[in-house]
Amino acid sequence: MRSSFTKFSFPALLAGMLATTVGRVVVSIFVPLVTFIILWQIFIFLRDSQAPRIVIAAVAIALGVGGVAALYFLSNSLVEQLPIEWTKRLQPFVFVGPAIAIMTWYLAIPVLRTLVLSFKDAIGERWVGLDNYLFAFTDRIMLETFRNNLLWMIFGTSFSVGFGLLIAVLADRTRLETVYKAIIFMPMAISFVGAGVIWKFVYAYRGEGTGIQEIGLLNAIVTALGGQPQPWLNIPPWNNFFLIAIMVWLQTGFAMVVISSAIKGIPTELLEAARIDGATEIQAFFNVTIPYIKSTLLTVTTTIVIFSLKLFDIVRVMTGGNNGTNVIANEFYLQRFTYGNTGRASAIAIVLLLAVVPVIINNLREFYRERRGF
Repeated sequence: MRSSFTKFSFPALLAGMLATTVGRVVVSIFVPLVTFIILWQIFIFLRDSQAPRIVIAAVAIALGVGGVAALYFLSNSLVEQLPIEWTKRLQPFVFVGPAIAIMTWYLAIPVLRTLVLSFKDAIGERWVGLDNYLFAFTDRIMLETFRNNLLWMIFGTSFSVGFGLLIAVLADRTRLETVYKAIIFMPMAISFVGAGVIWKFVYAYRGEGTGIQEIGLLNAIVTALGGQPQPWLNIPPWNNFFLIAIMVWLQTGFAMVVISSAIKGIPTELLEAARIDGATEIQAFFNVTIPYIKSTLLTVTTTIVIFSLKLFDIVRVMTGGNNGTNVIANEFYLQRFTYGNTGRASAIAIVLLLAVVPVIINNLREFYRERRGF
């Protein structure tokens, strides 16, 4: 009698403990915590090992991936031993835990540390209050970066989404749709640094009176038409628009593919009904197509806006931020790694984070509103 009571009550008691908030937290951090401990010990062992590097790399990959998979399997098996109702409640936390741990370690903690450093001096020792933020919002160069990022956000996003939408609609009406889309999407396979190097040859300028032949594609076209070669990247503020053209070249393919998928999901009955009611193609486009793919347009626009706010690679490769082309991310890089001012760099990073957060919040709000049917 006593044995059967113990056998019956222990799983129920364990399930009841794990179903509490504390229990769910324990379940969620069990896998990442044990994984971290084991991987740390493996790292120490491999670091001190005298084996060939290729052997160390193979063992690290095998033990790392295999160990994490084994811990997931073990944790999931333990939770599945509980009653069904408790398994349903606890099982998601086994898989959510690592995501929470990774976001905490790589996002939350660095943000808090950066926030603390933003109130300190250049070497992070003495508290200086809001001095770094005053610099971020009053310095001439910083104000220039805000202006440039605004240009990137408005013109870069508008042209990328606009061209992507236009190409998605027009390519859908041709027989060689896949060929055209493949050509437009191809720049997405190139890194931003690679794109910067390619377009540097497009805008290349040798200079007048040097006797050296111009090799820049744009200057070659200008001289072929009887014009004079120009230092395109040295002419503010137009040089910003020449750089924005690179972003449009890269992001149009992304916008086109996503929007095209949304357009193909529109029921043909809706478009046919609009045409039967006498709507022209333009009216059907603005009154049927655009409202139907509104959420997709919002997603694409938000993604490109965030990219334009964090932009760094193109400016760094093309101009280094000189001649009035500096952006926030590049100024952060200069303050931290060129001038060695940790405080100002941290303040700029926080400002950049604050600029991105409202965009994300607005995006989530729109999705939530659409889900609720408003």
